Amino acid sequence: MEDYFKSGEICKKAREYGITLIKEKAKLLDIAEKIENKIMELGGECAFPVDVSLNHIAAHDTPKFNDDRILNKGDVVKLDIGVHVNGKVSDTAITVEVGTNKYERLTKASEEALDNAMKIIKPGVKLREIGSEIQKTIQKYGFSPIINLSGHGVDEYEVHSKPIIPNCDNNDSTELKENMVIAIEPFATDGEGKVTEGKPSGIYELINEKNTRNNNARKILSFIKEKYKTLPFCERWIIKEFGVGAKLSLLLLERKGIIKQFNVLPEIKKGQVSQAERTVIVGKGVIN
Repeated sequence: MEDYFKSGEICKKAREYGITLIKEKAKLLDIAEKIENKIMELGGECAFPVDVSLNHIAAHDTPKFNDDRILNKGDVVKLDIGVHVNGKVSDTAITVEVGTNKYERLTKASEEALDNAMKIIKPGVKLREIGSEIQKTIQKYGFSPIINLSGHGVDEYEVHSKPIIPNCDNNDSTELKENMVIAIEPFATDGEGKVTEGKPSGIYELINEKNTRNNNARKILSFIKEKYKTLPFCERWIIKEFGVGAKLSLLLLERKGIIKQFNVLPEIKKGQVSQAERTVIVGKGVIN
């Protein structure tokens, strides 16, 4: 468990550092890269690219290598950060509103849902009970939980593993077990309560270690397997290592079904979204 606790401590420090970067006119690319660099300075590795998802985008928005987007006053920013130490993953997220407090109650809804869910985590608790606690808390504030997003288990070199931790009562009576490592991740929205798949995110993961005849693609695939293993990575990381021409190799690897690209996840009615997340070891407590 030592590496989990170490990754959790680094994750917490990276989250607190990230909050200080969220300011009007800050570049999304600078925010992501500064946090990623901080993680490495602290002795960890990124478990996935830092996500900086704005407003109705719930998740999976990491800046591109040439991204010129900036934060504007009133933006609702979801900062999602993952750290691993020797493959042991810690995952956290927080929501910060830029320069206003119009959506303060929305942010509080996801934060309180997280707090209330963490209070009941212990061996023997049913997954549906966690989902029910999250759902009741968010609805108390007059908002909806996003029911097709969830918390999740984390495992060695694996950000999303079993069990799925629901954000509503889904009738799953599976019980938590001692030493399970789980990420509790409520999303609250003033929209319909569902996300859909948006544009490609530039975030990938390796799904099939097939060979490829293309020399450049083969070099990049070898790098991905050694550096990231089964963890998500992004286009800008690969471009930083191999140059802009690597985009063609990523496209080739994707078309051959060797890597899979995630999509950005907007709320289906473009409602505002808040997110809160912590990683917990069942029976041991919160690690980040």
